[in-house]
Amino acid sequence: MQEAAERADSILEGTFRAIRPGVRWTHGETTVGSCDLSRRRAVMTIISEQRRGGFLGVVERSWRKSGYEITSVNSSRRFPAIYAKSHDGFGIRLSIGGEGQPFFEVATPCVEKSEVAAPTAETDGPNYAGGPIPRPDIHDDFWSAPTPPPRT
Repeated sequence: MQEAAERADSILEGTFRAIRPGVRWTHGETTVGSCDLSRRRAVMTIISEQRRGGFLGVVERSWRKSGYEITSVNSSRRFPAIYAKSHDGFGIRLSIGGEGQPFFEVATPCVEKSEVAAPTAETDGPNYAGGPIPRPDIHDDFWSAPTPPPRT
């Protein structure tokens, strides 16, 4: 399970490296099932409604470039989501929650049960893992802008 957890963390790291400009995030809860686990992250940067589609597009393109199969897209205006699967069976999800807050989850395939350490990646702000995650509260000149992104 630890190896699978590290793979899930690697998928999250790769995803967040692809988001430019970068966003602030915190660890979410790690949940462990009988033979699988899920790692989560929540974005703490405010993503304006006008920039949300661009954010989803950046992530989707990154996942495709990484060889992940996009398995489903929920194009809800209020709560959109993208679901993908890696070649080695990891389920990957980006969902937009209340107040436009992005949540990422990577679920492992069934693996041999073992102890699992907490994620080692350092958050770039407060770490809310194990407790309630507040709504996004960090302004970014690009992602929080109330206008559509400039055309390039």
